[in-house]
Amino acid sequence: MTKIKICGLTRPQDIAYVNETKPDYIGFILLFPKSRRNLTPVQAAVLRKELDPAIRAVGVFVNQPAGTVLEAAQSAGLDVIQLHGQEDAAYIRGIQHASGLPVWKAFRIRTPADLDDAAASPADAVLLDNGYGTGEVFDWTLARDFERPFYLAGGLTPENIPDAVRTLHPALVDLSSGVETAGYKDPAKIRAAVKAAHTS
Repeated sequence: MTKIKICGLTRPQDIAYVNETKPDYIGFILLFPKSRRNLTPVQAAVLRKELDPAIRAVGVFVNQPAGTVLEAAQSAGLDVIQLHGQEDAAYIRGIQHASGLPVWKAFRIRTPADLDDAAASPADAVLLDNGYGTGEVFDWTLARDFERPFYLAGGLTPENIPDAVRTLHPALVDLSSGVETAGYKDPAKIRAAVKAAHTS
């Protein structure tokens, strides 16, 4: 069974959708105003309280000071910290040590060198991503021989999850826009994505 994360939740009804469909993880985009899915830690904490305890909450941060990340993680009740910027190995180790939480690091995959960086990361898990939020996949052939267990993001939909799992065998698939309609989370698409991941 491939695990699945539904990212970019912003509304109480989004929490209701995932409580019904039971993905393994959900994600909150925190302190990143460039994203239309941006939340404050206080907003995330309110949603987190309604989340099924069996679903783990991930906070996504981009190039934030370590102290800001640690404070937000505590106030929002996060189970995992995901870093999506240019955070280096020393930063990752510092967050791991200070928070006691698993730290995931996303890497934008364009060349084999990008995969080398991901393979060497001290993060607890690495996320191979298209990186631009375009809803498009990166060239999956680049990652076919990637030896480290990894998570996959970028352009995933309920329809292409089975192909992604067959091709790359990711430990987890991460979706946001792929389970939205007109910019909002769609319960039918979330249900289909969770089913596709958990049966692939």
